[in-house]
Amino acid sequence: MKRWGWLTTGLALALALVLVMTLGPHKDQESQADTGPLPMAPHLPAPKDAGPTPTVPAPTPEQLQKQPWMHKLAPGEKPPQFVLFSFDGAVSKQHWDKVLPIAKEKGAHVTGLLSGVYMLADQDGNQYQPPAGLKRGVSDISFGGSRKDITARIGYLNQVIDEGHEIGTHYNGHFCSGGTQPSVDKWDNAAWKAELEQFKKIVDKARAAGFKLPVDAVRGGRTPCLEGNWDQAFPAMAAHGLVYDTSKVALGVQWPSVQNGLYEFPMPEVRVPGLGKQVVMMDFNLWYSLNGAKEEPARAPEFTQIVFDTYKSVHLAALNGNRAPLVIGNHFNEWNGSAFSNAMEQFLGYVCDKPETVCATYTEVIQWMQLQDPAVLDQLRRMPAARN
Repeated sequence: MKRWGWLTTGLALALALVLVMTLGPHKDQESQADTGPLPMAPHLPAPKDAGPTPTVPAPTPEQLQKQPWMHKLAPGEKPPQFVLFSFDGAVSKQHWDKVLPIAKEKGAHVTGLLSGVYMLADQDGNQYQPPAGLKRGVSDISFGGSRKDITARIGYLNQVIDEGHEIGTHYNGHFCSGGTQPSVDKWDNAAWKAELEQFKKIVDKARAAGFKLPVDAVRGGRTPCLEGNWDQAFPAMAAHGLVYDTSKVALGVQWPSVQNGLYEFPMPEVRVPGLGKQVVMMDFNLWYSLNGAKEEPARAPEFTQIVFDTYKSVHLAALNGNRAPLVIGNHFNEWNGSAFSNAMEQFLGYVCDKPETVCATYTEVIQWMQLQDPAVLDQLRRMPAARN
């Protein structure tokens, strides 16, 4: 895109950010889902220092047998069209109960990005010490309900893990620029390290209560509201053992690149055919673009169709283009009559058994990339972004 196109896009996104943040954070009390508003984040350039390429454990022989696409590309062979379904918050049983059967039927794996505070009972909230001088026991998305709720949550998240899905991090207190200050966009390296240590502490407590999440299984995440000072955040994440992030925004669908020691899987900004405009392809952003994020449940079928058609259009563009992994970012929510959750579930069922398409976790995509010739990956990254 020409220089002035980038400038125009940046101004439009900055205006959208201001508009979105006036809504303030809110919460789906029933599902305990993370439903903080997501800004139309500006397109941020990659840091000049790529840092060392991170690695994950190689696929097991059993995994290689079950996933025939997990191999080094032959000369001239195209990569699979990966689709990465990921859910911020990731603790709503009613939504996992819908997603898991579809994923199992279609041979798909998805990623739940866990908000750590949802593994602490309300009465144990003071065990969380937010960073950056914030008061102990403060969380902009509350906590996880009763201790009985936590026990039940451990049980169904264990099923998620047993069925081959990935658990990443959505950090803890969800402090966005429109909420409690200092928000994550102002945090320094030490604050991010402290937040990750709190996440580990909370998850370790859940493990002692039976949570099956392996110690080294949390390999990446998405920041609250897609916000962060990346030069401060990424080195802290890499130092804490993370290998990927999926918080930045890119025009179109692009291959992940290494930035400050992490693989960055960007959220794509895409064209919504039903609206004729560009939107970051995250459920809240889509809702805001449709009607300013107002509850109009009578329009749920209309919104579901528009979002589903957008997903299909973007998938086709990537499949016929650069084959970059397609990030489908969502919350477990019931916004606008469940319009956006319905669209996600429909697309999960539609796309995951399409020819040459693989619905995978972030770790699985990184494992696949580790098998490839670096020159092949460089060539893929140089291809134009897929634009629908």
